[in-house]
Amino acid sequence: MAETLQFDLVTPERKLSSVPVTEVQIPGAEGDMTVMAGHAPTITTLRPGILKAIGPQGHLTFAVTGGFVEATGPSLSVLAEQAIPVEDTNATIFDELVAEARSLADAALPEDRAVADKKVADLIALRAAAGY
Repeated sequence: MAETLQFDLVTPERKLSSVPVTEVQIPGAEGDMTVMAGHAPTITTLRPGILKAIGPQGHLTFAVTGGFVEATGPSLSVLAEQAIPVEDTNATIFDELVAEARSLADAALPEDRAVADKKVADLIALRAAAGY
């Protein structure tokens, strides 16, 4: 059996997961990455995407909108802005996320517009990745 690491996923509202896993696939802001037991200590930011945790209990799949990841080797902590189990999502949820991001992008200062537009594009890609 593969070595496990402790995986914790929390949002400002609640803890969504705290389980041992063999790997976590992360939508990092600098690119996708997979963290396994013994991974070098890392801190990175999340972009909107699908986060997958694979372990003895099976697969856990979450739609995340952003946040931070800290990998220490024996554990991985994800502090997400928003995270929803993919099986609990629907097209309406993604439409609302995209509409909110578009509204923020429209109100953004010119120097912040590119980042805001990227968030909109990432959320549209997240909706497609979730099958909507």
